[in-house]
Amino acid sequence: MCGIVGLFDIRGQREPDRDTLAGMNNAIRHRGPDGDGLFASPGVGLGHRRLSIIDLAGGGQPIFNEDGTVAVVFNGEIYNYQTLTTQLESLGHLFRTLSDTEVLVHAWEEWGEGCVKRLQGMFSFAIWDQKREVMFLARDHLGIKPLHYAFLPNGWLIFGSELKALAAHPELERSLDPRSVECYFAFGYVPDPRTIYKNVFKLPPGSLMTVHRRAGESKPRLYWDLTFNQSNSISAKEASATLVERLRESVKSQMISDVPIGSFLSGGIDSSAVTALMAQSSHKPITACTVSFDAENFDEAIYAQQMAKQYGLNHFIAQADPNHHHLIDLVAHHHDEPFADNSALPTWLVCKMARDRVKVVLSGDGGDESLAGYERYRFFMAEEKVRAAMPQWVRSSLFAPMGWAYPKADNLPRILRAKTTLQSLGLDATAGYLHGVSMISGDIRSQIFSRQFHRELQGFNAVQVLRDLEKSAPEEPLSRIQYFDFKTFLAARVLTKVDRASMAHGLEVRVPLLDHKLVDWMASLPPDLKLNEGSGKHIFKEGLRGLVPGDILTRKKQGFNVPAAQWLRDPLRQRLRSCFTSKRLAQTGFFDMDYLEVLEERHLGGKRDYSGPLWAVLMFDAFLKKEMGGNPG
Repeated sequence: MCGIVGLFDIRGQREPDRDTLAGMNNAIRHRGPDGDGLFASPGVGLGHRRLSIIDLAGGGQPIFNEDGTVAVVFNGEIYNYQTLTTQLESLGHLFRTLSDTEVLVHAWEEWGEGCVKRLQGMFSFAIWDQKREVMFLARDHLGIKPLHYAFLPNGWLIFGSELKALAAHPELERSLDPRSVECYFAFGYVPDPRTIYKNVFKLPPGSLMTVHRRAGESKPRLYWDLTFNQSNSISAKEASATLVERLRESVKSQMISDVPIGSFLSGGIDSSAVTALMAQSSHKPITACTVSFDAENFDEAIYAQQMAKQYGLNHFIAQADPNHHHLIDLVAHHHDEPFADNSALPTWLVCKMARDRVKVVLSGDGGDESLAGYERYRFFMAEEKVRAAMPQWVRSSLFAPMGWAYPKADNLPRILRAKTTLQSLGLDATAGYLHGVSMISGDIRSQIFSRQFHRELQGFNAVQVLRDLEKSAPEEPLSRIQYFDFKTFLAARVLTKVDRASMAHGLEVRVPLLDHKLVDWMASLPPDLKLNEGSGKHIFKEGLRGLVPGDILTRKKQGFNVPAAQWLRDPLRQRLRSCFTSKRLAQTGFFDMDYLEVLEERHLGGKRDYSGPLWAVLMFDAFLKKEMGGNPG
């Protein structure tokens, strides 16, 4: 697990600026505290920061082929590298190291762009081929590892693991993209391939980009995409057993390490399953790390303790403390763009705690997307039954006015909080789904933004992100929104959050539920094996009986979030107030400041729960503070 940067002259063979290359590399030194490497030749520069996990002595980068004409810088792990090494050696390739990185240069020599289709793991990498005069960039199937890039007006391609590496280049224009701002306040993050900056992009998951010298700018191309063909006619019983065995294989393959390894244990189904399978595959007690909260409705530590007792884990618990205000600025600093997932704070804490004890952990991320574990899937499918029974014009005329008039009853039982559902039913399925998952609903976004900002958007709405995915998404409703989540929520929110928090502490996080072959297999299963009678992860729960305590399998999904509403009213009250007194928000010209203060007043007065919009504003202000050179703490 590391960080990479690079420069490539697409117009010729100008000498790269070594100081600029070194500055970009140093900007992400937290990703690789164990060493660094730089390579420069006419028209190209590569940089690498190393976190040593495999081949501690011989894995320094860049790594070259036999004659020095192919070089690679790599971030991630290739889990099938030993099989590929044997295969490539049989084809005549000579290996100088025992690292998984060297597989990439020889795989490129042998199979070209097709090399990515043979890889099993998490990765982003860049390969420079001197003979072909090509820079080749690739990102793993699900987007576990990040890669950002920009084509500068002066004819240089620049790239790096994090935006801060690109921002270290003196010729990168860092002007904010209004469309990305709209997306941020809708989703709570900036979805791929956008970034908060104009003309700076994320290489999408499952994509590659081959840039030829003197051929001009290139565009990413998919080499892999998730398909929900539902061709698998397997029985529920067999599917349950097969799922657990496939996950067991994935866990075993991802436990290969030359350094200490542990697990994240939230107390939910996915992390408990991964931890249980790790414990069964290890001769030593597994180190497991958990975050707890003072608020009872948000604390899952008691369930993690059940797992610890059953499997004899070395279990450590960290208490989330909202008084650590500096964490907000640290999270903003390491994300580089606005990021409103409040679970970034406990993720930061659990990564810090884990790194004090191990260097690699396995997590349970990805199970909810593959197996329909989120509660929103159940609500969406119920809404789809209504949509199927009524034409759009009837629903628009009936439900939209009802949703507008219905009070936002935050303190009532969920069944009586119908405002979001009524509003969603007045929309088509895609727009309704965005409305259900939005950090800030469309009607509130239309009011928080200034007239000037609405003019800059030129009619753009965040729903266009999902519209662009519709043509490749499956028709079946549940699979369709799972596909949307894989392309947006998982890659740009869940995996980004974990990558930034873990890399800030020099910790590698592996995700066995996101082995792309396992994900492909789960996607082939019929929807009713995932969401059955309103219960998600149906076959997973059945397969885990006996492995995971029954309380964990049967309880309602809680989620890994902080009690943001009460934090904003008490320990973060002054920090929220400072957003409006610092003038940073007002100076952007993006916001109707009077309306924002109305939301603040109503929330702090306990009249309504506006924690979603206000947390998004809080984190946007923290991003602006970082942009202006604020100290991250």
